[in-house]
Amino acid sequence: MFDNLSEKLQRVFKNLRGEGKLTAENMEGALREIRMALLEADVNFKVVKLLIENIKVKAMGEEVLTALSPSQQVVKIVHEELIKILGSHESKLRFANEPPSVFLIVGLQGSGKTTSTGKLARWLSRNGHRPMMVSVDVYRPAAREQLKVVAREVGQPIYEGAPGETLPADLARSARRESANTGRDVLLVDTAGRLHIDDQLMVELQQLKAQLNPVEVLFVADAMTGQDAVKSADEFHKRLGITGVILTKMDGDARGGGALSIRHVTGQPLKFIGVGEKFDALEPFHPDRAANRILGMGDILSFIEKASEQIDQKKAVEMQRKLIENDFTLEDFRDQLKSIRKLGPLSSLMDMMPKVGMLKDLKDVKVDEKEIGRVVAIIDSMTYHERDNHMIINGSRRRRIARGSGTSVQEVNQLLKQYAQARKMMKSLSGGFLGRKFGKMKMPAGFPFGDLPGPPGR
Repeated sequence: MFDNLSEKLQRVFKNLRGEGKLTAENMEGALREIRMALLEADVNFKVVKLLIENIKVKAMGEEVLTALSPSQQVVKIVHEELIKILGSHESKLRFANEPPSVFLIVGLQGSGKTTSTGKLARWLSRNGHRPMMVSVDVYRPAAREQLKVVAREVGQPIYEGAPGETLPADLARSARRESANTGRDVLLVDTAGRLHIDDQLMVELQQLKAQLNPVEVLFVADAMTGQDAVKSADEFHKRLGITGVILTKMDGDARGGGALSIRHVTGQPLKFIGVGEKFDALEPFHPDRAANRILGMGDILSFIEKASEQIDQKKAVEMQRKLIENDFTLEDFRDQLKSIRKLGPLSSLMDMMPKVGMLKDLKDVKVDEKEIGRVVAIIDSMTYHERDNHMIINGSRRRRIARGSGTSVQEVNQLLKQYAQARKMMKSLSGGFLGRKFGKMKMPAGFPFGDLPGPPGR
């Protein structure tokens, strides 16, 4: 997410740092590079123009040009302007005073409406709501069956329709009545799409909106389509009046032009982003966190939130104790790997890490998700005593473990060697920095390997 843009902007800032002193001339050169980076990231040209103008006004001021660290001042200005373009603050969902709140899910065919409906239902259920879904797409073959499968996957109810209900308006009306009767507080209406915008589609959506009076009209767009997604969102807003956008496939979009453009062009906020295929891969959109990612600062807050949802706090505290006391077994190692897998694809987790200092090379790391599976399989093939004490694993045991896990003896040897090295490192740390700092500090909950120390001075 934003990888290409982030890399190019960091190069610009690095060049500025190398100048020693900021002048009007090298600032103009930097602005040209920033403009090119934004355009190559498929950001709407009007948005690029506005961003560059705002950055130039602030960056060419006397305060910046005479600052002790002018390049840092420029980074700060770019950060502030990116947040403004992205929406300044998180835009939360709205709910009706009297349930059920109706959310109309709209968009072009293939944008991911049905999957996003399921993801949103799951997110709502995890955040104190009781959603119900209904598909009013009576045109595309098996569209309603698809939502039924999605509903089963996320464990949320769906209104399937009574015999003879074949019109979108009838299905929507009955679904709202059913959700009210069964105590559901949100009704998600998955609407029909087209390959392109046409009058018939818009008339139907306008009729549904008039009938249901939804509190949210959420436009679902595919981030991979870049400015086409922005144009479609703008057209839907002019014809229908959308209240927000869900941008799907953000994990596969290295440019990020759609995310940077959509709010300014439509005037409506980006509310959620889809960051993977799984039904838990839907995140509320935070403009400040997105700006952090674009500038290589990472998104530690999102990482903490994701970890807090998945990691058992008691286990995290116990793991912290084991790390400090060097009592970390192969079984603990396996459990930690499983915990990390719950957080989602490793590539998306590394995307949340700051690309500075000792972590600056993370962007070049290629993650093999299958490797975790192989390691877990190897440890699962061990007996309890072998997992508890790796020193008893001799040659014959290694051959048995390799056969049982479908791996080679060399892979078993490699795992045991890496584990022994990790234990040795933890032992040396436990009497030093780790024991002094980590052992006495209460740290934020949710990290797979215990906790991390808070920022200096707190």
